[in-house]
Amino acid sequence: MFSVISLLTFVTLALGVATSPVVVVDRSPILSLPLKRVNNFTSGHDILARDLARVQRFRDRAKARATGQPVKRQSSEPVSNQVVSYIASVGVGASDSQFQLIVDTGSSNTWVGATKRYTATSTSTDTEDAVSVSYGSGDFSGTEFIDRVTLSSSLVINQQSIGVASSSEGFEGVDGILGIGPVDLTEDTVENVNTVPTVTDNLFAQGTIAQNLVAVSFAPTDAEVDNNGELTFGGTDSTKFTGEITFVMILTLCRPRNGDFWGITQTVTYGSTSILGNTDGIVDTGTTLILFDQTAFNAYTRATGAVLDNNTGLLRVTTAQFNALQNLNFNIGGTTFSLTPNAQIFPRSLNTLIGGVANDIYLIVGNLGPSGEEPFNFVNGYAFLERFYSVFDTGNNRVGIATTPNTNAETN
Repeated sequence: MFSVISLLTFVTLALGVATSPVVVVDRSPILSLPLKRVNNFTSGHDILARDLARVQRFRDRAKARATGQPVKRQSSEPVSNQVVSYIASVGVGASDSQFQLIVDTGSSNTWVGATKRYTATSTSTDTEDAVSVSYGSGDFSGTEFIDRVTLSSSLVINQQSIGVASSSEGFEGVDGILGIGPVDLTEDTVENVNTVPTVTDNLFAQGTIAQNLVAVSFAPTDAEVDNNGELTFGGTDSTKFTGEITFVMILTLCRPRNGDFWGITQTVTYGSTSILGNTDGIVDTGTTLILFDQTAFNAYTRATGAVLDNNTGLLRVTTAQFNALQNLNFNIGGTTFSLTPNAQIFPRSLNTLIGGVANDIYLIVGNLGPSGEEPFNFVNGYAFLERFYSVFDTGNNRVGIATTPNTNAETN
């Protein structure tokens, strides 16, 4: 029987010793890549369905690996692969042909060809090895190439493994994915190799960046399209965060090894009301909502007085209930990161795009499903990450979180 005890031994420590300090980038040029936020809403129901399909794929992968089984390719759910997407323009090949790629911490392969066709150049090598990845809410398959990838004039990667799609589903309007998850997520994705180095791994191995990490800066917005994100490779940009960065070790899997996901342990309270006890989950840019397991979701629903809205599938509160909302507090590594009432609601200017009523108030917490379903009980998605600075530190096996100038913004 698949058991959370046999699957996971969790170590969550606030780091101050035994790991290298993160380089703070206060110089020019900063090794960064700008990101554009794009919304692809059909309805609120699609947001939740797409998030749940993605998380189910994560769970299936973890369960397969815990039992020593191969990670099977699965059919995709009929929903859009990305709802809130952060897009980076990435150059590939000697011609620096630009591809619009989704930035994803929940996967680690970089691939192109979903919309714009890839053309081999003098820097391209066809390995003839098959490559495929299923995302739960989308998939692609094709052939591995080794090629030059240009993130910016200062961030050029030679000999990067990329997938070139011959077929894909769920990626309309974008060209593929820039995967910045842990390298273990590439296991069993490319024929004849165990894993392939991520773009961050190669930037570090080739001496381009000082540390094997990437930091992500988002900002809340109520616009449909907004150039308000940034990746910083090899260090952190102190202009993007306030105070100190709190680091915690990523969750450690008993089998086969750690690092499959950017996993952390946290507790959550709503005001002084306990919502989620000390438990395990993941941080994921590719999930739109904040997802709590059934017990925590029910506790949050009761505490806020929200009701499930049939039109959007999201929780809805009245104006009076919104005015009475308290902070939603995430304790991570001994530091409390709070979402203000404004940060807990969906941007009201975008309500009609998800099938909602223009002046209604919808919440950004969704139901992950039955409590205790392994291997994690929450997902801190984009709705969390847009209010905080996040650091994904491969070199030290840790995740960092910090407040930003936008943490308490009244954007929504």
